[in-house]
Amino acid sequence: MNNKIFVTKSFLPDKAKYFSYLENIFDNNLPLTNNANLVITLENTLKNFLQVPYFQYVTNGTIAIQLAIHALGLENCEIITTPFTYVATINSILWEKCTPVFVDIKTDNFTIDPDKIEEKITSKTKAILAVHVFGFACDVHKIQAIADKYSLKVIYDGAHAFTSKYEGKSLLSYGDISTCSFHATKLFHTIEGGAVITSSQELYDKCGLLKQFGHSSDTYYCVGINAKQSEFHAAMGLCNIEYLSEILVKRRDITEIYRAELQNIVEIPEKQENLRLNHGYFPVLFKDEAELLHIFNVLAKENIFPRRYFYPSLNTLLFLSYQPCPISEDIASRIACLPLYPQLAHADVYRICSLIKKELAS
Repeated sequence: MNNKIFVTKSFLPDKAKYFSYLENIFDNNLPLTNNANLVITLENTLKNFLQVPYFQYVTNGTIAIQLAIHALGLENCEIITTPFTYVATINSILWEKCTPVFVDIKTDNFTIDPDKIEEKITSKTKAILAVHVFGFACDVHKIQAIADKYSLKVIYDGAHAFTSKYEGKSLLSYGDISTCSFHATKLFHTIEGGAVITSSQELYDKCGLLKQFGHSSDTYYCVGINAKQSEFHAAMGLCNIEYLSEILVKRRDITEIYRAELQNIVEIPEKQENLRLNHGYFPVLFKDEAELLHIFNVLAKENIFPRRYFYPSLNTLLFLSYQPCPISEDIASRIACLPLYPQLAHADVYRICSLIKKELAS
């Protein structure tokens, strides 16, 4: 029986290195949370790595989006967004008592289509929340031009965008606020975790208050929540950042195997101009849903489990009023991400490709 191969597998650092952080905490009775030393160290490390002005490390990527919406004062308004994303993006809008207005996506990189945004703007629209899907870059310049024209705020859900660079700088540096996820399935993780990134000190300070109950010491400024991270999570991040270059190279190499082996077999997104992709995911498009399900069945028999990112198209969720997005609905029905993680053996990558080619090559 073959070992199971899932779409991703969490990377774990050297155990002794991680335990050394924990031993220091135990031996010296150090604080476990409340913005203690390791959290601050990781924030500074990641801020410098990304070369961004302001960086807040928080409990997860969903909370990061909620903090962004709240910090920008977006209440009881419409937020233009994409239907092709994980449900956390939409849940964050709804949780903050706002209304998602869906705009369909581009066919080349699955990001929100900026040419369709203006027709959805109303007097209630206050922001655009776009997603850098699979680490591909949204059309940040067109989106910003629209935002400037209509005095809208721009939030980027960059859960997939860590280390992706667009026009020579971090993809997370665009917009009023960008958010990130460091969930255990991501290419860089802190077990659970997320971040709020901004170029505004005012927004940075506000997010800092919001994430710690709205107060500093005994002075209370506003309503807040608990989005602080622990030293144990930060320790995992400080360990994993040391392996990041190696992780990125291994992911790139696997991606190139897939690209070479599956070219002309399935649809593969083209490389995006001016983007250094992080190779966090390898999405492929099948001819239709029936073909996708057939390949899933073939791979499952070999204990290989890709995943349908993202399915269903969120505009079709039953607890929302339906807003047609035909491109997203079509792509969501036939797209999948193939297994991709640094521990995945090249032999298994070739085996996955061989199984797909055997079924689809004419």
